[in-house]
Amino acid sequence: MEYAQVVTGKFLQRPNRFVALCEIEGRTHRCHVKNTGRCRELLLPGATVFLQDRRGAEKPGKTEFSLIGVKKGDMLVNIDSQAPNAVVKEALLSGALVLPGFACPDIVRPEYGYGASRLDFYLQKGNRRALVEVKGVTLEVGGQARFPDAPTQRGVKHLDELAGAVAAGYSCFAVFVIALRPVSSMAPNWLTHPAFGRALQRAQKAGVQLLAYDCAVGQDTLSLGRPVPIDLHTPASAEDGF
Repeated sequence: MEYAQVVTGKFLQRPNRFVALCEIEGRTHRCHVKNTGRCRELLLPGATVFLQDRRGAEKPGKTEFSLIGVKKGDMLVNIDSQAPNAVVKEALLSGALVLPGFACPDIVRPEYGYGASRLDFYLQKGNRRALVEVKGVTLEVGGQARFPDAPTQRGVKHLDELAGAVAAGYSCFAVFVIALRPVSSMAPNWLTHPAFGRALQRAQKAGVQLLAYDCAVGQDTLSLGRPVPIDLHTPASAEDGF
């Protein structure tokens, strides 16, 4: 996927989840943050950020700029929470992402209601049906990607929903889009939300296929990259609390 009208700025502060103050060409602007996660290790004062200039857009929104990426050392990290679904859809339709049994699916339907959840994609290939949940990953610790960066009961619910759908005859996939590179592996963030790690273990045991991919990230581009192994080993220090 590509972004139009991307400019570089400097992150100053984040008054709330939705707004960041950024310096662009010597002026301070209120910018929309396209990620409600914590991003504490990324959005540090003085960090170089990448913003989409919305002033010429048909629907510019309440702010003139949208914060979509940040530089972490030599690494570019895309923090647009809508981007993972977009790149997965793009890859499914182009054939760049082939889920087992669903190469070039006949139907790719986003935002599919199932049970008490709205899952990211419904796929159909012939008489085979699949449900796909996509999670965007921006947290990297020591070369390893981790998810989530904040507790997500919604994420646990989605995984349990997928596990139940396997029993109902669906092929089910949880796809983690790691919006950065390089990383050696991906693991649950046991320290922040051990319940999510346990939900991943339950889902895998139930037959949900877990997949992770890194991304090629540019200042104004994002594309799905290489497969990344997932480590579900429970560390000895994992605790039940947050």
